[in-house]
Amino acid sequence: MEKEHHYINRSGWVRAAVLGANDGILSTTSLAIGIAAASTTREPIILATIAGLVAGALSMASGEYVSVSSQSDIETADLERERIALETVPELELIELADIYENRGLTPELAKEVAVQLTAHNALESHARDELGINEITQAKPLQAAFASAASFISGGILPLLVSIFAPLKDIVLFQYAFAIIFLALSGALAAKAGGSSTIKAVIRISVWGTFAMGISALVGYIFGVNV
Repeated sequence: MEKEHHYINRSGWVRAAVLGANDGILSTTSLAIGIAAASTTREPIILATIAGLVAGALSMASGEYVSVSSQSDIETADLERERIALETVPELELIELADIYENRGLTPELAKEVAVQLTAHNALESHARDELGINEITQAKPLQAAFASAASFISGGILPLLVSIFAPLKDIVLFQYAFAIIFLALSGALAAKAGGSSTIKAVIRISVWGTFAMGISALVGYIFGVNV
């Protein structure tokens, strides 16, 4: 019998990588489209795209690091409180753990026995997993999330930069949009594949929202553009 495959262990880095790549493609393309709609020369488009790429990557990395670090701090504080409770009131903690298993469907006798055995094996790990919902798979990893976000943002943002450099200036807005939709669809498909979810749903979702964002950016450029 073939062993089933699960993807939850990838959730942390997949979320950060997908967010970074999509943001790199979409925000950089939207910026390029907005400037292109207001400009008759290529240089401002390239400059804006490069600036958006660098600023976006640094912003994604720092934002992800701060956000995930905050989550990590909360987890660490909760684990410390749980460790102190296990040292000071172990009987109450044992009852609390048994109640958790009983609420999940075990009989009171079996719930108590499971709680006793798991506490003997590793009390803090058991409470972290079953009371606090913290385990090795879902535990916050700030540096991993920050690096994944920055690297994926750059990999996504380079694509519209290349379009800004090589696409015909006359139709650069259309080229940016067309290639961005292709890039976003590929990103969505790869993310769905890595996460074991629906590829079609991911592609449709990201294409619709990407079209909306780029359309608004183009509209702003056309309305407020002054031929820079």
